[in-house]
Amino acid sequence: MDLTVFEENKELVVEAFERGEFDFVEGVDEVDEAEFFRFIGAKGVLQKLSAAYPSPRVKQEVPVEVFVSSAMSLRLHGVVSYCRYPYVVRSGGMLSVFGPRVARKAVHPHSGDGTLACEGFNNKNEYDRQTPCDQDFLRKFARDTDVEALHGWFNGAVQRILRQHHAFDPEGIFIGDGSYLFVPDNPRYEGSSLMLFDEHNHPVSADEQKKLTPEQLRHCRWRRCYRVVMLLHTNRELDFFRCAGVRVLGGNESELEPLYELVDGFVAAVGPGVMRLLILDRGFIDGERIGRCKTEHGIDVVIPLRRNMDAFQDMLGLQRLPDVRFEEYQRERRASIPRLPKGAPERRVPERILRREAKRQATLAARKVEEPRPPPAAAKLRLRSEVAVVGEVRSWTSCPVPLTVTICRETYADGHEEQWMLADTRPPARPERSRRDYELRGQIEERWKQGKVYTNLARFSSRAFSLVTQQVVFVLLTYTLLQLYLERTRRAELNRRTMPRIRDQLRPRNTVVILYYANYFARLSHLEHQELVLTLGEDARQKVLRKTRQLRLDVADALPNPRPP
Repeated sequence: MDLTVFEENKELVVEAFERGEFDFVEGVDEVDEAEFFRFIGAKGVLQKLSAAYPSPRVKQEVPVEVFVSSAMSLRLHGVVSYCRYPYVVRSGGMLSVFGPRVARKAVHPHSGDGTLACEGFNNKNEYDRQTPCDQDFLRKFARDTDVEALHGWFNGAVQRILRQHHAFDPEGIFIGDGSYLFVPDNPRYEGSSLMLFDEHNHPVSADEQKKLTPEQLRHCRWRRCYRVVMLLHTNRELDFFRCAGVRVLGGNESELEPLYELVDGFVAAVGPGVMRLLILDRGFIDGERIGRCKTEHGIDVVIPLRRNMDAFQDMLGLQRLPDVRFEEYQRERRASIPRLPKGAPERRVPERILRREAKRQATLAARKVEEPRPPPAAAKLRLRSEVAVVGEVRSWTSCPVPLTVTICRETYADGHEEQWMLADTRPPARPERSRRDYELRGQIEERWKQGKVYTNLARFSSRAFSLVTQQVVFVLLTYTLLQLYLERTRRAELNRRTMPRIRDQLRPRNTVVILYYANYFARLSHLEHQELVLTLGEDARQKVLRKTRQLRLDVADALPNPRPP
């Protein structure tokens, strides 16, 4: 059976109904999840993703669109295991995109429970289908997908599709980082590694382990893990976060080479000029590759210098020259509450609430005067931050391009100073530019935290490496497309929220009647539908009556041989 994505066209469907023509009618709980799938369906994103997906099957008995949309629906609901698919597909809004031919509501003749009647895509079923495909099909399809091909699909075809739909900001800010995904200590996790980590979950090498005291060793523990390298795309206002590349590795594999392979692959997929600024951490220091990003791809890189590097030591001496002037640096404060969408009405706060809040703030201020907080330790109290810029630095011999080094100096209350430095492949500019750009790197740490805690990024129900990679790739794909959907529907303020908070917006919000006609649908309120029926002409009314009676009989007989409850 060919799979068709229905498009909303209320005017066309209503005109057809007034002539007595329609294909199906049903009442549904309207959810934003359905809107999300209609968005990626109407824009052609779902079809393009499915056409490019590296299917492991030579004979396609079930359309790839069903697998891709089902995998994303599971992640939208925060579900890890494929055995939860019947629950997700019945309670979510994914199937409303494909119309009644794929699935429609029915009543189980034995239990009387509400369920679905699905036509299915082959004639191999002994029982009537209650889901569009079997949960075991989804699991096996995902397990059999080649891992390298899946990485290539996400890092190549998916990024090209995103560019076709203008998903990348013209400023081109990208952040590269890696993280560990911890799993239970079971050696059957394919490709996982058992490593020693300190109390901050930083890996401890064999040489570092010898230098630790017994007290420090007591806080270390062995953990089994995978490693993930990711490219994140955002803008300075932090209106969105989109994954532009990902690679799942064994825990003990280096993240340096895969990161630069992601950069090369992204440029090859979408072309030059999309990625303009790449912000990295010290773990990705490689002068030759940084120079190649600049000379071959036109990508500027901002990265901290290590203290044992010649460029760092040279800057310690050069900063004493009179030409190097330090300026005070003020950290940019971002509003905790996102801006209202353009054109949205202003929030009106009742006067009573304003008075109550003013009284509460006065009470808190009085308590602070009566019971002042103890001052923080002088060693941790930062008094001043300063920055200075030195251009045309060529001390990093392995880097073929001149660098602009930003010297960051922190002065603390006990009198001691700390210095750290940022290398930038751009020409010298304002002293605070590189540091302000580097502060955006903290956002990828927040995305890792949200992914691990709120989106089950590191919760795997299978030990097969292919299914582990599937989980990571589809979580990031769903998150990226959801961010694009929220931005295009003028709800970008939700993009900074956690997935549970966003998921709250995907719950049922209204009950409507949906009319289907010729691959189009219309959403009507119950009163709109009733008015439409009551104002039909006699010929149209008779045609609607005959069609309704036939559909009622079809629905009653939709599950003549269901699987026992």
